[in-house]
Amino acid sequence: MTNKLWFQAGIGILLTMLIIFMFQQIREVFNPLVIVAKTVFLPLLLGGVLFYLTRPLMKWLESKKLPRWASLTTVLIILGLVFWLIYAIIGPVVNSQVSSLVDNSPQMIKEGEKAMDFVLNQKDRLPPAAIESLENATGKLNDYVMGFGTWLINFIQGFVQGLFLIILVPFFLVYMLKDHEKFAPFIAGFFSGERKTWIRKTLSDLDVTLRSYIQGQLLVSFLVGVMLLIGYLIIGLDYALLLALFGMFTNVIPFLGPYLAVIPAIFIAFLQEPQMVLYVGIIMLVAQQIEGNFISPNVMGKALDIHPLTVITVILAAGNIAGIWGIILAIPFYAVVKTILSNLYQKRTEIRHAAAKEVE
Repeated sequence: MTNKLWFQAGIGILLTMLIIFMFQQIREVFNPLVIVAKTVFLPLLLGGVLFYLTRPLMKWLESKKLPRWASLTTVLIILGLVFWLIYAIIGPVVNSQVSSLVDNSPQMIKEGEKAMDFVLNQKDRLPPAAIESLENATGKLNDYVMGFGTWLINFIQGFVQGLFLIILVPFFLVYMLKDHEKFAPFIAGFFSGERKTWIRKTLSDLDVTLRSYIQGQLLVSFLVGVMLLIGYLIIGLDYALLLALFGMFTNVIPFLGPYLAVIPAIFIAFLQEPQMVLYVGIIMLVAQQIEGNFISPNVMGKALDIHPLTVITVILAAGNIAGIWGIILAIPFYAVVKTILSNLYQKRTEIRHAAAKEVE
């Protein structure tokens, strides 16, 4: 019975639950480690993203017989120039639109309240269920407006802290580009024989999975942002660049990203000119159809091969567990776990086949 898969899986689940329970009992002991992990999480994450974006360039430079130090220096210079150009080109426009949005936000809030009051005045014509939902939405809207000042202060504090942490990003990036080939041999060095081979193969598959997701998702998000910007400029929507950038960043979240991106665009369009809401909806629909049917299949392919229902379930569960970071990291984390389990299953199948041949 101990050789049965269901028995081993059950024991593994019980041991995992026991470890989690024991960790909860002594978690105060690990508080210093948790603080350190939180401190390095953001720069390590950004450093990893930049690593997968710049590694192809570094490999190309090394293929042209440049030494590692020269290719690394060239990559950093090019990366710095790219960020400087982005800041020089869109920085002033974004700053202007943000300032204008902040200056006009009180008036926009008043216009939104007027629209809500108008809708509430028509509530006698609505069914009881719709009236109750509308009153609940109004109460939540008032809470959001009252808490806007606190949210803004917290956002500024978090932004300043984030800028400080981002200083660590170049250090992580440099060491990742310099020594990334040493990671797999270092981990595999703790094993021997077939296990060592399996560890190296699994790490290679994980590298391919993360590379495919990061490079593909960022390219898709960039193209979606460009399409939104073109559409918003065509219809003359206010804060077009700011809204397109927001749409580009939220598109990193599969399935939910487009719905998050369209909310502020619809709000701005409604205050600018109510009929523009329809235009914004059409632009978002067209952009998502192009992305879903043409861009993603060609850029991402079947690299992750995750069913859409699984994606939605994982994102919703991760959002309840870890908030916004859970939503952003849910899919790559799931892809990593899936890759590991797939390799475990493949290894177990090979062992069974080998054992069956020996019996024959």
